[in-house]
Amino acid sequence: MRSCKYLISVFGVLWAVCCLCTSANLFGDTIVLRQGQTLTGDILAEKKNFLIVDIGVDVLTIQKENILEYEYATDESVSTTASENVEDVNARAPESHRPSGQLYHTGESEKTTIEESVEAVSEAVLKVSTPVGMGSGFFINEDGYLITNYHVIERETRIEITMFKKAKDGFEKKKFKKVKIEAINPFVDLALLKVEDLGETKVEFVRLGDMDRVTVGEKTFAIGNPLGLERTVTDGVISTRNRAFEGLVYIQTNADINPGNSGGPLFNLAGEVIGVTNMGYIFFGGLGFAIPVDYVKHFVDNRDAFVYDKDNPNTGFKYLQPDRRHNKTEPTFLKSRAGGIENKGDQK
Repeated sequence: MRSCKYLISVFGVLWAVCCLCTSANLFGDTIVLRQGQTLTGDILAEKKNFLIVDIGVDVLTIQKENILEYEYATDESVSTTASENVEDVNARAPESHRPSGQLYHTGESEKTTIEESVEAVSEAVLKVSTPVGMGSGFFINEDGYLITNYHVIERETRIEITMFKKAKDGFEKKKFKKVKIEAINPFVDLALLKVEDLGETKVEFVRLGDMDRVTVGEKTFAIGNPLGLERTVTDGVISTRNRAFEGLVYIQTNADINPGNSGGPLFNLAGEVIGVTNMGYIFFGGLGFAIPVDYVKHFVDNRDAFVYDKDNPNTGFKYLQPDRRHNKTEPTFLKSRAGGIENKGDQK
């Protein structure tokens, strides 16, 4: 009798497990792997490169590169493929904060790896070209506003922006020639530009970080176009937060910074801009410098004070003309022996 009760109990447990598995198969989220297997469970979290899935007896982490497709068990099921997940970086990014009237986005997010961060922010980094040179820059919002160094566009008004959009087989270049100079501050080497001929092109932008959370020794990386080598990534650490030069402080990093990096972003591992690269020693590696992001925020927040006007004498550097001659008497002219003609110049 006891044996029968025991068998009945075991059967009941097995039946309950089967019911749970059947229920999961009927109502759970579905993940199809590239090898052909199908998993059913609850997708607890969707990260950029992987899914966290509860299959009832265990919680799995599944890399998206191994997933063919997955579907949520909702009334309006959303089906997507792994290749579609890289098309909208900002949709996956943590929520950004942009109060009314503020041009840039902020928002604290979790630090990841350099590979993941580069994947998330690379489209927002640009090449800035003028008739005499080139540098780098980055979009700070979806409306086409971007930051670069003042010295990249100094005394130039013909500016071209090259955007690198992700495509099926790499990146696709998009060039924009209608670029407006919104504001400049030569004394901190910053310029605010706006691309006005974007049309239907979608802009990927980056978030500005917080210097209060930057620590010496933390990993960082830069993206730019050194020596014309587009979309170059260099990495390092923060050597110091406040290296002083001519009354201003700079972030010092051992990430390589070369000509062409100027105006590009220096990132932390959360993909937040913590500085704008603007100086480096060509013949000494490991000595790169960036304008702290707090200066960038102050510049953009007070852009009305730095608004660009080519007719305003306070715009950029103004070179004073030399004083006129104080001696009003006629100068003594030398005689030219060429042809025996006395050259007296333009006498008045």
